Amino acid sequence: MPRVDTPQGIREISIAHSPDSDDAFMFYGLATNKVRVPGYKFTHVLCDIETLNHRAMHEAFFDVTAISFHAYPYLQDKYALMACGGSVGENYGPMIVAPQRHTLDEIKKLKIAVPGTLTTAYLTLKLFAPDIETEVVPFDQIIPQVLAGKYQAGLIIHEGQLTYGNNGLHKIIDLGVWWREQTGMPLPLGGNAIKRSLGEEAMRITTKALRDSIQHGLDHRESALAYAMQFARDLDPSLADKFVGMYVNERTLDYGKDGRLAIQKLLEMGHERGIIPQVAKLDFID
Repeated sequence: MPRVDTPQGIREISIAHSPDSDDAFMFYGLATNKVRVPGYKFTHVLCDIETLNHRAMHEAFFDVTAISFHAYPYLQDKYALMACGGSVGENYGPMIVAPQRHTLDEIKKLKIAVPGTLTTAYLTLKLFAPDIETEVVPFDQIIPQVLAGKYQAGLIIHEGQLTYGNNGLHKIIDLGVWWREQTGMPLPLGGNAIKRSLGEEAMRITTKALRDSIQHGLDHRESALAYAMQFARDLDPSLADKFVGMYVNERTLDYGKDGRLAIQKLLEMGHERGIIPQVAKLDFID
């Protein structure tokens, strides 16, 4: 949905994000017009994160788009990072799960179902096990396909991190914990990117609007959570509240110095290990 200027002079900004409870909570204020910006109209498109990564890289289709941090070096010429709206794992993150228990050496020899090669989950997996064999499966199909026996293990993101045990699966490794052990840092998973062609003023105004929307959700948690529940796959209200709390918090308002350093470290390691060909040049819009 490309940006257009309406006849009334209202600037329309397209925003694309994942159909997940944490993103819904984050954008609640803007999506329900609780947060308004004079002269601007925000339209929302829901799409899975790997599709958004590829569309941002190849088309630069949306004005604002959720992305995996792994994808940022591929689209940094067209997009900058918003200084708010990120999902950061504080000693937790994507997990490898399996029906059977495996040692870490054993898991590295199995074919793993992954949610996409541009996801931060995939990047972290390849840092953990560079030679591991993978196959891309839609993120919401990974657990069902592992249960069906098509794969011996899967790399899960989103709500599956809280629900895998309900299906009798075992956690083999939490890559957020592994990353903390390796670096002492939180694991930055995804953020929001904004198109540079909007111009500096519109980029700043839109970034502030998102930060205001996040703050509105945090200030009106009950209402925002009720809105987000329509996107909470297989989660009851208490688990949805827990999941939202994991990924929408003070760090979502601002990464903090250590959060920004963690993004840089993640992408530098990806480049040094030959996973990411481009050198990342981080550019935050405050």
